[in-house]
Amino acid sequence: MSRPRLEVAVREHAALGEGPTWDPVAERLIWVDILSARVHTYDPADGRRTVMATEQHVGAAKPRAGGGLVVNLRDGVGLYDADGAFRWLVHDAEPGRRGNDAAVAPDGALWAGTMRYDESEAGGSLTRVAPDGTATRVLPLVACSNGTGWSPDGRLMYYTDTPTRRIDVFDVDVDVDGERVTGRRPFVTVEEGAGYPDGLTVDAEGAVWVALWDGGAVRRYTPDGRLDRVVALPVRRPTACAFGGRALRDLYISTARTGLAAPHPLSGSLLVLPDAGRGMPGTAFAG
Repeated sequence: MSRPRLEVAVREHAALGEGPTWDPVAERLIWVDILSARVHTYDPADGRRTVMATEQHVGAAKPRAGGGLVVNLRDGVGLYDADGAFRWLVHDAEPGRRGNDAAVAPDGALWAGTMRYDESEAGGSLTRVAPDGTATRVLPLVACSNGTGWSPDGRLMYYTDTPTRRIDVFDVDVDVDGERVTGRRPFVTVEEGAGYPDGLTVDAEGAVWVALWDGGAVRRYTPDGRLDRVVALPVRRPTACAFGGRALRDLYISTARTGLAAPHPLSGSLLVLPDAGRGMPGTAFAG
């Protein structure tokens, strides 16, 4: 087990920190606190931070190609313009359900997950949202939709429904209507007692990094599914990870303190593992 030089990027008491995402245009990291309904940004060059309140629980926030953010909220997917103006792109409210993790595909579409507040089985979904707002429900029976990422060549998509303990992999087909996924199969299964796979990212070598909720670690799996690195963390509930910084070599890790009777002092903070590897440039939402 590696013992890296882990650092604290942002000392925070987020209830449910999630979804770190590097914005290459603004050269800053975006992350959310779902249950506090906040979108955070952090500039590693000067330490500057911003915090924006949303009117609903926010599962994810990603950069838009024309500026602003696309957000996965309790009642659907919305857009913030660069001036802060908000509008719904997909309004799909369902009592007891909220948006969770989301990711932008290489074609610029948003893959947005949902889950029920009571975490009931088959109460959530994974939906592809095109830039024009066309929503296609890809996986309708999900418990807790979480990490989604693509291989460097765009031909594979990785996905986690957390309670299954699996990271699954799909083949990606591209046609005039955008990406479609087929051939779902297990990529790796996290053994009982090691935590639950949560948010993930894929590096430039095609390896999958995943945060283990209740596992106190981030793991790296090679493209053939072999575990080759374990990063031990001081916190019990890491939620997601992403590469950032100008060279995309620093691994940022979001964490949570919700549900813990005695959380570690760093629970809820944004951690960083400098020079952990090499990430891939992300894609901004095209809408």
